[in-house]
Amino acid sequence: MAAKADLIETALETALSRTRGSDCPERLAEALTRAVLPGGKRIRPRLVLAVAEACGGDDRELALAGAVAIELLHCASLVHDDLPCFDNAATRRGQPSITAAYGERIAVLTGDALIVLAFETLAALPIRHPARCAGVLGAVARAVGAPSGIAAGQAWECEPSIELDAYHRTKTGALFAGAAAVGGLAAGHEAAPWHRFGEILGRAFQAADDICDAVGDATALGKPVGRDAALARPSTVAERGVAGAVSRVEGLLEDALAAVPDCPGRDAFRKLVLRDAQRLLPAGLARVAA
Repeated sequence: MAAKADLIETALETALSRTRGSDCPERLAEALTRAVLPGGKRIRPRLVLAVAEACGGDDRELALAGAVAIELLHCASLVHDDLPCFDNAATRRGQPSITAAYGERIAVLTGDALIVLAFETLAALPIRHPARCAGVLGAVARAVGAPSGIAAGQAWECEPSIELDAYHRTKTGALFAGAAAVGGLAAGHEAAPWHRFGEILGRAFQAADDICDAVGDATALGKPVGRDAALARPSTVAERGVAGAVSRVEGLLEDALAAVPDCPGRDAFRKLVLRDAQRLLPAGLARVAA
């Protein structure tokens, strides 16, 4: 996994190098790099590569490009999520948010530029498997747009009422579903079964994030906590309480493990998911069973 982490970071740095140069305004170039590097846990790009490997993928360049695109889009969503019109967050990943460091206008443009860079990364890839490339491009686009991508998930916060499952399915589940589908598609497998697995895993991740927001430590998380309550947003904790939210995470993880499609590396992949899942909840709350 350390080797995969290094591979992802190198590929992200290569993608960001396209944004640097005398033609790019200096503050925008700096903000783009700050928004991506240093990064978080890189859960979504790691998921792309892990699925592709489990499927016995033979096009590692396509899988890596898909992983980079997914992570750039995730970083763009974080920049936009921290804007004053949404969370108005002062910190992200343990440092000032892009809005706090560069102002709202640069933050909007940074998120926009990262979205474009994600698709530019896919467009720059030498095409070995045209059908797979088309599938990956479509899966990435669906994960971030409307009606069921992360843009729609953010838009739920602008509605007078929010259905919690739909909110989580789009706000977080969509990009996890897209990441899993991209990994499968890059390896020549069907997208639908992996999309279903990824959506369930993403909903588990969002429920765990709700718990962290309610009872987690801001320093350890690298971002403000208590935002759901402060902004009166629906959350798993508000709906079920902490204990009920923990049970919800565990139930979703069991469902996700059961939904892993048949593939050459299924058993090893399930063990990897289970191992990483145990890191989702604050210390003392995880009871994920093998």
